Parts: sequence; structure tokens; C-alpha cells
Amino acid sequence: MRPRVAVAAGGAIALVVALGACSKNTGEGTTVDTDRKQTGVIATDPKDSQGPAAEVSGAAKGGTFTVIRESPISHLDPQRTYSFAGLMANPLWSRYLTTWKDDGKGGLVLVGDLAETPGKNVNNDCKVWEFTVKDGVKFEDGRPITSKEIAYGIARSFDPDLSGGPTYIQEWLADTAQFDTKWDFKKNKTSLPPGLSTPDAKTLRFEFAKPRCDLPFAASLPTTAPLPADKDTGIEVDKQPFSSGPYKVAKNQVGVQLTLDRNPNWDASTDPVRHQYPDQFVWTFGPTADAANNRVIADNGADQSALAFNTVPASLVAKVAGDAALKSRTILSPTPSANQLVINNQRVTDLKVRQALNYAIDREGMIKVLGGQNVAAPLTTLMPSATIGYKAYEAYPAGPNGNVDKAKELLGGKTPELVLGVADNSTEQQQGAQLKANLERAGFKITLRNISDDAKLDEIKKKDNPWDLYIGNWAADWPSGASILPVLYDGRTIKAEGNSNQSYFNDPAINAEMDRILALAPADQGPEWAKLDERIMKEFAPVVPLYVDVAYNVHGSKAGGIFISSVFGYPSFVNAHVKP
Repeated sequence: MRPRVAVAAGGAIALVVALGACSKNTGEGTTVDTDRKQTGVIATDPKDSQGPAAEVSGAAKGGTFTVIRESPISHLDPQRTYSFAGLMANPLWSRYLTTWKDDGKGGLVLVGDLAETPGKNVNNDCKVWEFTVKDGVKFEDGRPITSKEIAYGIARSFDPDLSGGPTYIQEWLADTAQFDTKWDFKKNKTSLPPGLSTPDAKTLRFEFAKPRCDLPFAASLPTTAPLPADKDTGIEVDKQPFSSGPYKVAKNQVGVQLTLDRNPNWDASTDPVRHQYPDQFVWTFGPTADAANNRVIADNGADQSALAFNTVPASLVAKVAGDAALKSRTILSPTPSANQLVINNQRVTDLKVRQALNYAIDREGMIKVLGGQNVAAPLTTLMPSATIGYKAYEAYPAGPNGNVDKAKELLGGKTPELVLGVADNSTEQQQGAQLKANLERAGFKITLRNISDDAKLDEIKKKDNPWDLYIGNWAADWPSGASILPVLYDGRTIKAEGNSNQSYFNDPAINAEMDRILALAPADQGPEWAKLDERIMKEFAPVVPLYVDVAYNVHGSKAGGIFISSVFGYPSFVNAHVKP
């Protein structure tokens, strides 16, 4: 398929072209449109960052849009927001320095949100960045948003009592992962962390010890949401965040229901992305995925303008996929959430064994266990196709069901005995059984060991964990290899506990190459990450890529404007509206 280059109105830096996949169900079957091309650009013309956002065809003002979700949103406080539900809900009441224009069809443009542009690389060395705050941006009480409130929001993210959110900017400013020991927010509330300054009310300046070329991307995360110091109630901000977006919290019945009303001081002319169509958003928590989806399928009363945030569960996939009347009310899209069979490289040190694992894998069988193509799509690369710069390749051609003969050839008659750790939830138990049967037919002997579901993530992040293999998942914080490969494969980050590098892979040459790419301008990084992705797999095979999650959501007949975010892979509400 031929790549195409996205062009932003006025001007943009094309980052790369990436093959993506995103499909609204058209009624022609429930398959994902893999011919869709995903592109990414950084806007350079300030006009791209101006509002108002383009009107959504058929959208009208009014009504209540309901979102039904099983679990409450873990944090409403922007500086503590890192869950996918939080990342999708937060833009309704929070604005950031930068944000993504997402057309829902694979086209992404990074633009200024509170800032006039996605940032100025002052000396062209990525060490000094400046952002100019737009005129006319206001908080919910009408006071203007200045660089001071944005800087304060960033500063409070250094407070260990307010943990849970992204830490890129804090670590970069402090030049250490232990940022909260480098600068104490509680003792310095009237000042700013070293490297962050506000030369005037409209200017925010970042100065880093090392090149941080991905700052415009990191600035699109909730860390940069503004907050006046006099509205900082500490952990209580979680209950009542102070709005800079199109909606504000009107009522919060914690864990039960969150009601958002229009923010009268939000100015559409300053916002390039958001709309303010519904009178109200209501998030309802508690119903199971089955219950929520059945409610939306029934399409009665308020549920006509509702979305089931939890994807269609396996128990309902066949029903939804087979009902022609539901096809116009379903959205089917791959997500950037990649799943791997992670190999503990400290324990499985033989490259041929790791390569044999890659040849042996039966991806089609795994996807069937999960519920089919409406739930997962095969993956053979480290980075998912939604990544800027993505290049399709298959380092170990195994076909859809694995190449058993090639795996056995690499093993040379040996029968490696490996321990596969699996969470004790039903889904992973099924995956574990499939992997065991799959790998044993290729010459391995697999022992399954259960791990408590709620402890699994912490346990596999321990350097000296006792498993050879485990199922891992990673979704990047922005669609760049910079938030995937260094996070997961830089061996210098390995510590006793809390490791994102769960394969415990460490190669000095690969680490050095990551440093080289990170120092490049964002527009030049994409193809280099793609090359490194392929190099890591071909030379080291530290993991077995398995599949990307597929979002399959149902909404009511009067719920409009919903699409799956190309960045996070969950429903976006920036265009949401209630149909008459």
C-alpha cells in the first residue's frame, strides 16, 4: 500500500508516514480496515493551533450525553491522571500546552492548545523550549490563564502525595527518575522547579540538561494542565478539578456518577480541538460491561444518547457482530495497545531459544481464544502500527499459526523447559493454556505458574522475578517510538523493582542508538525508531509480539461524534453530540 503524507492547513512538519488501521463498522462485515493510512505531523503555522475546531457534520447543541463505565475514573486531578478513562475524560475539563487534532481516520496533527504553537526549540538543540500562552484562555471563574498557572500545575506534579500521573517532564527537568528528591514541592510552593520559568505572563520556558526533543509530545499530557495556587486543595482536587476546558464538574458522587455542565468561560475561538455540543455529560459508574452494553443495545430513554465505554465483552461479540441493525451503532478500531509474550532475557539467555519462540507462536489461535478479530489483530513488530514512523516487517516469518519446523530446527533437538507466569484471571488463564499447547508442539516444555491478578504487574516488574515468560502489554503515551523503545528496552533503566523494561534486555549498542535518536528533531525520529525496532528484533528477539487490542464499542442511536482516539485507543469525546 502506498503511503501518503498528511498536510495540515497552513503548514506542518511531516513526522513520518505510518500504516495504521481504523474502521467504523460500515455494515459490510465486521472487519478492520487495514488499508487505512495513519499519518502524523507537527503544526508549524500558528493558524493550525487556533480555534474554533471545525464543525462536526450533523451536530447540534443540546441534550445530555451519557457514558456508562464499570469502574470509576481513578483520578480527575489532571496532574494525577494516567488511566485511559481519565485521559479520555480529562480534556472535557482540562486543557494542556499542546494537544492532538485527530480526524478519527488515522490523521494526527500536534497543535498548540493553551499555547499558540506546539513549542519553540529556541537553540535548535532541544535543550531550551519556550511556549507562548494564547490570549483569551480562561478558567471556569473567568480569570485568565497565564504561564504562571501552567507552571504551577507542572510544579505540583513533583509532590509525591499527588502521584499517579505521567512523569516525563518532571524527570527531564530534574534530570533524574527520582525527581521528587531533587526538588521538594511542599517546601517550595512559591517557586518553580529548576529549569522551569515564566519570563512573563505569556511565556513558559523549559531548560534541560540533555536534549528533550519530544517535549511537544509530552506537553500534550495532563501534566501541563493549569491550576491557580489558590485552587490547589491537594488530594481534594481529585473530587473537584478546576476547569480550563469546555465543561466543568457540576456534581461528583464519587464512584457513582460524575455530572459535567458547560463552562461559560471556555472560548471556542481559542480551542482547535474541542466542542461544546451537549448541555451536559453524565458519567455513570457500576454496571458491568455486559450490563452496560445490553443497555445501549436496547436503546431506550437516556441510553439512546449513551456510549458503553467498556468494549463489547466476549459474551456479546457474536450477538453484536451478527445484528445488522447495530452496525451503524458500532465502532471497530485497532488500538495502540500492544501485547507481547515477554521473555525474561536474564533467564532465557540463548538467542536461538528466543528466536524459536518467535517462530513457534500461533497468533491466529491466540486471537481466537480472545474472541476473534473484533477483539485483537496480529502484531509482528515491537511498535504497533499506530506509531509515527511505523514500518511493517516480520523478523521471524511464522505465518498465522506458527512455523513449527523452523522452531524445532533452531532448538536442534533440545527441549527448553520454561516457566510461564500467568495472572489468575479468566482471560489470561485461557491465553496461558493456548500458549502452553502452542509452544509445546514446537519442542518446548512449558510450566504454567499462577500470579495473583492484582499483583502481577508489580511482580513482573521485579528484576529477580522467577518466571521465564509472561504476557505483557504496553500503550505509548504519545504515538512515537520515543515512548516505546527506550521505556521498554533501555537496559540502563533496570532497577530492583518497578521496571518498565520487563524483558530485562540490555545492550550497550542499542542504548547508545536510543540516545542518538532521542537527540534528533521530532520530525527526523520516526524512521529511525522503525529501523531500531527491526534491528532489536532481528538481532536479539527480546520478546514475541502477539497482537494489538481492538476497540469494539456500541453507542445509542442518538449518540454522535464518537471515534476511537488514534493516540490512546479509547473513545474520544471532543466531537460528541446528541442527535435530535
